[in-house]
Amino acid sequence: MKLSAKEGQDLSQAVANWLRINNTIEFLALWEKLYGAKEDFSDDGYQQIILESLDQNGFSLSAQKWVQTTGAIGIEVKRGRTGGIYAHQDIALEFCTWRSPIFKLYVIKEFERLKEAEQKALDPEWTIRRVLSKVNYRIQTDAVRDHLLPTLNISQDKERFEYAEEADVLNLAVFGMTAKDWRETNPTLALQGKNLRDVAGIDELTVISNLEGINAMLLKDGYPRAGRLQYLSEVAAQQLEALRKVDIMKSMAATQKAQRLSLNASDTAPKALKKGATPKKNKKPE
Repeated sequence: MKLSAKEGQDLSQAVANWLRINNTIEFLALWEKLYGAKEDFSDDGYQQIILESLDQNGFSLSAQKWVQTTGAIGIEVKRGRTGGIYAHQDIALEFCTWRSPIFKLYVIKEFERLKEAEQKALDPEWTIRRVLSKVNYRIQTDAVRDHLLPTLNISQDKERFEYAEEADVLNLAVFGMTAKDWRETNPTLALQGKNLRDVAGIDELTVISNLEGINAMLLKDGYPRAGRLQYLSEVAAQQLEALRKVDIMKSMAATQKAQRLSLNASDTAPKALKKGATPKKNKKPE
């Protein structure tokens, strides 16, 4: 990654100012020892620069001097038409965070976002919740578009309210409240960007996913909203009662364990069985 162009005097001076900072020198040396060609990195040259840096008033360090004195490979100085100071992305990122406080803040926030996403991806419950929240959603929205909206005399800009109304039919059936009711009851969570289904349990999300498919069929058959709500509420109560007798996470873990055992068993099975050959039958006694 390019830190400065040959003609970019202001940026070149910024690089020089950055290089003369003790923390920068320590960072560059550590990077070379951990990720560079450490056998070529001169510790004596590094110590020489450290001694020179003690004279803060007269000390200066160019990229060229750093490379020549230590044998570093993380920074490279190129000549010619495409000349300039180039650096490994780790080092370039360190320079950018020093030069721009707002960029440093963006880096910190992006790191936090990526770590949060990584943790969620490793959490099986989060994965299940994500799948359940999407699996049948399209089925219901398509049913609203194809079977409900054509029966209503409303403008296109008001159609989104019908999608929200149908989502609330399921919310009422499962939770006994609409999305708006939940936001008014939980203003703190709402300000954090969360919604009713974000805080729902896996049992409830499973039922909602099931109801989306059922509601789509009822919409296709033209049942009115009040009748659909009553029926869906009854189905939701029955399904929740059944699901609460089962620990879904434990059931999932047991299923995964059984699958692993099955795979292990297939690895140790006789070759004839692995190839799909029919095992020979035992001869009948004469």
